[in-house]
Amino acid sequence: MNKKMRKIRTIIEPAPVVEGAGVRLKRSLGGEQLNYLDPFLLFDHFGSPHAEDYQAGFPMHPHRGIETVTYMLTGEVHHRDTLGNAGSIGAGDVQWMTAGGGILHEEMPQVRPEGNGGFQLWVNLPAKLKMTQPRYQDIPSQTIPEVTTEDGATIRVIAGHVSGTEGAVTGIAAKPTYLDVRIPVGSSFTHAVPQGHTAFAYIFEGKAAFVEDENGSQQWVAQPALVVWEDGGLVKIVTGGKAVRLLLISAQPLHEPIARYGPFVMNTKEEIQQALLDLKRGTFIWQDEGRS
Repeated sequence: MNKKMRKIRTIIEPAPVVEGAGVRLKRSLGGEQLNYLDPFLLFDHFGSPHAEDYQAGFPMHPHRGIETVTYMLTGEVHHRDTLGNAGSIGAGDVQWMTAGGGILHEEMPQVRPEGNGGFQLWVNLPAKLKMTQPRYQDIPSQTIPEVTTEDGATIRVIAGHVSGTEGAVTGIAAKPTYLDVRIPVGSSFTHAVPQGHTAFAYIFEGKAAFVEDENGSQQWVAQPALVVWEDGGLVKIVTGGKAVRLLLISAQPLHEPIARYGPFVMNTKEEIQQALLDLKRGTFIWQDEGRS
């Protein structure tokens, strides 16, 4: 194991954006400050108690060449697609959708007294899997394992491994880690990230110090913020007088060229043009026999 502490490369303050039919979001990745963090393409934090901020939702829209990961904290979202899938995800649930060669779907938040909140992450697919068959992994909250460390940190293991516990989501090309971490007051959390993997943390509750070397040098970061680490082996996060809750996400970079246009992420401009042509012709949706 590489025991070198990862230093902070950059800290991103989320920017307000409006997407879909009028949903208000905070965007940390996929905007002007940080457009791409291989293999991650977008990271949004949505959350509001006010129905007008989210109820318009995301009507039917296409995706190709990526995976979208939705993690709910509060509220409920109904979803359906042109392949016949339909359902809903609520507080604590995860949906990991592989768009592959083409899918049209909609995500419609339901108005609830507690409002609606959570996160969406886009993960790039390698060239060899961009035109693969779409699939869903709907992960109910009760199936996500939870680990408590000796220092008192509590981790929901959505994907990856913590202390020998495997996450609920498996079989993903980028070998991701997706953790929801709560660190109590006056405690710490240390986690090994594979050498060469891209890694970031998103603080959405509280404040914590990110330890950057063996001598204890550290930077304090308060919510909301996305912290991108440099390469290394270990990440260590320490709390003071406030507890903190954050997402810790990492994955193996693809090191492939990308061409992106809205919900399409391919490797060449020609592949983007083909996606647009398929959409226009009505042949966009993935088919067993290939496009007609």
